[in-house]
Amino acid sequence: MNRFIKNFGPFVFVILAWSFSGGCMVGPKYHKPAIQTPAAYRELQESPQAQTQAASFADLPWWQVFQDPQLQELIRTALKQNYDMKLATERIKAERAQLAITRSYLFPQVQGNGDFTGGKEQNFQSKSNFFALTADAAFQLDFFGKLRRETEAARAQLLATEDAQRTVMLTLVSDVASDYFTLLQLDLELQITRDTVKTQQDSVKLTSLRVDHGVATKLDVLQAQQVLDTANAQIPDLERLIGQEEDAISILIGEYPQGVPRGRPLTEQPLPPEVPPGLPSALLERRPDIRQAEQMLIAANADIGVAKASFFPQISLTGSGGGAFGRSSVFTGMMSSQASIWSYGAQVTQPIFTGGALRGNLHLAESQHQQALIAYKQAIQHAFGDVSDALIGYRKLHEVRVRQEQAVSDLAESVRLSTLRYQGGTTTYLEVLDGQRSLFTAELTLAEARGNEYQSLVQLYRALGGGWQT
Repeated sequence: MNRFIKNFGPFVFVILAWSFSGGCMVGPKYHKPAIQTPAAYRELQESPQAQTQAASFADLPWWQVFQDPQLQELIRTALKQNYDMKLATERIKAERAQLAITRSYLFPQVQGNGDFTGGKEQNFQSKSNFFALTADAAFQLDFFGKLRRETEAARAQLLATEDAQRTVMLTLVSDVASDYFTLLQLDLELQITRDTVKTQQDSVKLTSLRVDHGVATKLDVLQAQQVLDTANAQIPDLERLIGQEEDAISILIGEYPQGVPRGRPLTEQPLPPEVPPGLPSALLERRPDIRQAEQMLIAANADIGVAKASFFPQISLTGSGGGAFGRSSVFTGMMSSQASIWSYGAQVTQPIFTGGALRGNLHLAESQHQQALIAYKQAIQHAFGDVSDALIGYRKLHEVRVRQEQAVSDLAESVRLSTLRYQGGTTTYLEVLDGQRSLFTAELTLAEARGNEYQSLVQLYRALGGGWQT
C-alpha cells in the first residue's frame, strides 16, 4: 500500500484537485434580452380573431404546403445533394469537434512515455539494458471559470452553426419552390403564346379567304398578321427563360444543367383556403436566423467571462510516476535493478504587466457582445418586416389575380363580339385587332399574376420560419 501511495499518489492528488476545482465563474451570466415585440402583425391588427390564432401556416412541413409530387421530389433531392447543405453539415461537424477540443481542457491531460536504453562500454567492459515506463499528468485548475466559459462559448457556437444549417435548409426549400413556380409560370406563358399563334394563324387564313371573296381588304390580312408576328417573336425569348430556369433548378438540386420534369400545371396548383401566421411571439423560436443570432449573443457573453478570468492567476498541477527496469554489469557480474520514478508540482501564473492587452481584450469582448446584442435585435426587427411584407404581398397579389381573371373574361367576350361585328360587316378589322392584342397581353398578365401569387405564398412561408422542419 505504501508503494502504491508513493508511486501513484501524484495522480490521486491531481484527480482530487480536479474534482474540487469547480470554483466560481467570473463574468456575467446570460439572461435572455427582453425584446418588445408587436402584439399582432401589422396586416392583422384589425382582425382580433386572426391575432389570437396560435397555429401557424409555418408549422406545417414543406411536403404539406407544396403538394405537387414533382416539386416534393425536387426538394428532397436538393436537401440531399445541394452543396450549400453539405457545407452547412460539415460546419456542424467542425464545431462539434471544436467543442470536444475546448471541453477536453477541463480534464487532466495524461500521457504515457516509454524509454529503452542499452549499450556497452568498451573501457570498463560493462553492458546495460534499461526500460523505463512513466505517465505524466497536467491539470489546470479552473478556479475562475475561464475554461468553463470557453466551453460555454464553444457550445453556443455549435448551436449557432446548427441554426445556420436550418437557415440554409429554409432558404433552399423556398428557392426550389420559388424557381419551380417561376418555371410553371413561363410554361403557362409559352402555352398562351402558342395558343395565340394557332388562333391567329386561323384568323389570317379566314381573312385571306374573305379577301379572295371580295369582302375584306389586304389591309385586314396585314393587321391580322401583326398579332401573329408579335406572338411568334415572344416564343424564342420564353424558351430561353425556361431553359435558364431549368438550369437554375438543376444547380439547386446538386445536378449539372438539365431538363426539369413538371408536375401539375400552374393553373392546377392548390392554394390554401387560409394562411394563419400564428402568434408573433412564436416567430422568435421558429425563425432559425433569430435563434442563430441569440446563440452568437450567448457565445459573446461567455467570451466576456473568458476575458475577465485572464486577469486572475492560472494554477496548474503536474504529476509524473512510473518505474525503470533493467540489468547492468560493472566490473564483475550482472546486477538487476529497478527503481520507482515519481514527481509532482504546481505552477502559478499571474499577469503583472501586459501593456494594456488584458484590458483591451476585455473591452473587445464587451464590444463584441454589444454587437451581438444589436444583431439579435436587428434580426428580430427584420423578421417582423419580412412577415409584414409577405402578408401584404400575399393578400394584394391574390386580389390582383382575381381581378385580372375578370379582365381576361371581359376581353375574351369583347373579342368574340368584335369578330361577329366584323363578320357582319358593321365594323373594321382594326376593332378586332385591338381586342386580340389586348386579350393576348391580358392573358400573359394573368399568367404572371398567378405566378406572383404562388411566389408570395412561398415568401410568406419562408418569412414565418417554415420549411426547415424534417
